[in-house]
Amino acid sequence: MISFNYESDFILDQEAHFASWIETIIISESKTVGEISYVFCDDEYLHAINMQYLNHDTLTDIISFDYTEGVIISGDIFISIERVKDNAIDFKVSFEEELKRVLAHGVLHYCGYKDKTDIDAALMRAKEEEKINLFHVEP
Repeated sequence: MISFNYESDFILDQEAHFASWIETIIISESKTVGEISYVFCDDEYLHAINMQYLNHDTLTDIISFDYTEGVIISGDIFISIERVKDNAIDFKVSFEEELKRVLAHGVLHYCGYKDKTDIDAALMRAKEEEKINLFHVEP
């Protein structure tokens, strides 16, 4: 089950549609949907998590805690809406596209994709694009 939680003023429109898309991403990687919780927050909230759990004194757009067991994809994904907005400007894309990229990025990590090396990062970017293309709004 995919759930969305809020620690900021941001509210995701069409939660059910996004949940269905995220489930499609997981299934397309031959995995099973477990319990995935997205938490939308601000920089201050995510920075505190980064300091407390990872001992990193930096701002970031996403932190994920992976509880995957075998092929059952589960975890908590924290997303700073402030970082997503800033990154959208930096990368010259819409906020919506950058948000989809980050939403996909978290579950792709749970599916086994990494991004620490240039080669891994290039594969992650390709997978993000592939999964963003699976997102369709039904009339």
